[in-house]
Amino acid sequence: MKKFLNEFKEFALKGNIMDLAIGMIIGTAFTTVVTALTSNFIQPILDFVTRAHKDLYTWAEIAAFISAFISAVINFIIIAFVLFLIMRFFNRINDASEKRKHKNDVPAAPTTKVCPFCKSEISIDATRCPHCTSELK
Repeated sequence: MKKFLNEFKEFALKGNIMDLAIGMIIGTAFTTVVTALTSNFIQPILDFVTRAHKDLYTWAEIAAFISAFISAVINFIIIAFVLFLIMRFFNRINDASEKRKHKNDVPAAPTTKVCPFCKSEISIDATRCPHCTSELK
């Protein structure tokens, strides 16, 4: 059961899945901003130009349009900030788990060394330098 939960955690916290979820939420929030822009600014202008709205808009209506748009923008900023904090938290969890995984890794043994005479890189097993032909100890 523990292995299953670990596999599910790896799947759920993968970058692609989290990016997709964040993208969907941001897209929905941005749709609200675009809807507020069109219904509160563009539509009243089109109504006025095409004479669909016979009377002039009152200052109260204009203020309501502006406040609805500002409210949508503020909601978008709040949602984006909360998602940023969530992603930051998940990234820290992933970084910590990656460090734990690689903590016990043993570095690979070197396969090359530097010739003390010509300073070129050669095989660790070499007894002569292929570049300067010096004998190596």
